Amino acid sequence: MSRNVTILGAGLVGSLLSVILRKRGYEVALYERRPDMRAASLSAGKSINLAMSVRGWKALELAGLREELEGIAIPMYGRYLHQADGASAFQQYGRNNEAIYSVSRGELNKKLMTLAEKEGVKIHFEHRCTHVDVANNVLTMVHGDSDKTIHADLLFGADGAFSALRAGYTHMDRANCSQYYLEAGYKELLIPPGENGEWLMEKNALHIWPRGKYMMIALPNTDGTFTCTLFMPFEGEVSFEKLKTEADVHKLFDTQFADAKPMMPTLIEDFFNNPTSSLITTHVSPWHYKDQSALIGDAAHAIVPFYGQGMNAGFEDCSVLSGLLDEYGSDWEKILAVYDNMRRHNGDAVAQLALNNFTEMSDRVADPKFLERKKIEKELGKRYPEQFISVYEMVSFSHIPYDTAIKCTQAQDRLLEQIMNKGDFFVNVENNDFCASLDRWLKAYHEEVQQFDFGNEA
Repeated sequence: MSRNVTILGAGLVGSLLSVILRKRGYEVALYERRPDMRAASLSAGKSINLAMSVRGWKALELAGLREELEGIAIPMYGRYLHQADGASAFQQYGRNNEAIYSVSRGELNKKLMTLAEKEGVKIHFEHRCTHVDVANNVLTMVHGDSDKTIHADLLFGADGAFSALRAGYTHMDRANCSQYYLEAGYKELLIPPGENGEWLMEKNALHIWPRGKYMMIALPNTDGTFTCTLFMPFEGEVSFEKLKTEADVHKLFDTQFADAKPMMPTLIEDFFNNPTSSLITTHVSPWHYKDQSALIGDAAHAIVPFYGQGMNAGFEDCSVLSGLLDEYGSDWEKILAVYDNMRRHNGDAVAQLALNNFTEMSDRVADPKFLERKKIEKELGKRYPEQFISVYEMVSFSHIPYDTAIKCTQAQDRLLEQIMNKGDFFVNVENNDFCASLDRWLKAYHEEVQQFDFGNEA
């Protein structure tokens, strides 16, 4: 017998999950604390642009939205680095011209909501869940000035890092949970289009201004704008707390982001009007309760945005659930238990990958040695595609489990260190003796990582 599904949160993951379940015949109700964003403008200053990769595209295929979304997605083929001394460099992401795609969070969410309603999902806006009785699947909702209770049959918490269902789980026996805030926060800024609506920088790239403990990034939008995000410590020598006056902001951008500032006519207004937001990573165990409820997306694994995988990981949760429905039918006790077992360690892994990538994006990409390593990784992938794929490509351009990708990190570090200790790789690779050594190193690396699961999880 098909069960009625209640989903907390009509954001990206909740809306997508509702479509997938509705297409399978489930009655689905979505409860969202915010007003309908299609009738009101999305709050400015709180949205980091999305970088869609293959994990996200696969889930959109399941919903039937891929083709429509491709029309408003901008491919980014690599990082465009803006160094402090005015120099710039382009660092390609993939070895075969692969790209990640800049997508508007608001536009994607609106399309998913509209599709959900078209499929027959009922969305209840301005309903804030304040408490979940996990054992009895009873939700307390605030709507306007009144409270009401809802008895859920099958419940999913897709209500973000501060999920009401997650909070309910934390009160269960033998539940483990943690949250960790970065010492850095972020503020959204804007580069508008040129006089004729054109992009003022290379549009097919993710722009980064790496400055050590802080940085700025910019992603292109279809209207010719770039959404910029300044990441910076809350306190310290160079921090948000030090930027109190217009003169402080002008000085920072004149000295550290001199090439960007002339393209930012509303810098001062944006800086002081847009909020400074925090960055949180959460962990919780378990992710489900019996056959009654489960966490998904940020509610299960809120992560920082530095690998561009938050939405992709949440969408992959949906793909995995869809595959388990194919395998186990309506046995939700089995489905949720296997889902928890498959995804929780991958949620932990992508959280750590994202934290690690903050250092890479803000600091290491300015290091010539690091840039050289990236070039070697690309060349290894082209010359030895059966033996080597970089961790970045595993994460962004494949369905290899996140847990496998992070396990390969140390092995790749050792391999690249061996190669780079011998000098210029691109000169050495023409030498037969070096190539013989390289073959041995690659064989040892390949044997080491084959113990990990490279299967197509999703």
